[in-house]
Amino acid sequence: GKGKGSRGKAAAISKTSRSQKAGLQFPVGRLARFMKQGKYAERIGAGSPVYLAAVLEYLAAEILELAGNAAKDNKKTRIVPRHIQLAIRNDEELNRLMANATIAGGGTIPSIHPALLPGKSKEGAEIEKL
Repeated sequence: GKGKGSRGKAAAISKTSRSQKAGLQFPVGRLARFMKQGKYAERIGAGSPVYLAAVLEYLAAEILELAGNAAKDNKKTRIVPRHIQLAIRNDEELNRLMANATIAGGGTIPSIHPALLPGKSKEGAEIEKL
């Protein structure tokens, strides 16, 4: 019958989420819903939200990995926005991707222009000769 006690294998199989099927942590179903509601196209293929979830998960994992290393370098156990900023700006590819992004509470990257450093530099010597 249709009672709760007589659930067979079909019910157990249908419970597997698309994220689980793809082996992802990011929500495939939610991304599919957002893609449909966002009207990016009239129709959204079945593979599109899975691919998007995989890409977003990879980017998140990459940033968290580097931010975790930055936190460890600063002898901290918790990742704060500063660590995320350092992670992104010190990685060439992530910096290019996030070039126009501002991270709240991220601060700036420590750097001193070579011309401002003490000591004999080539630029300084050439100016003195003139």
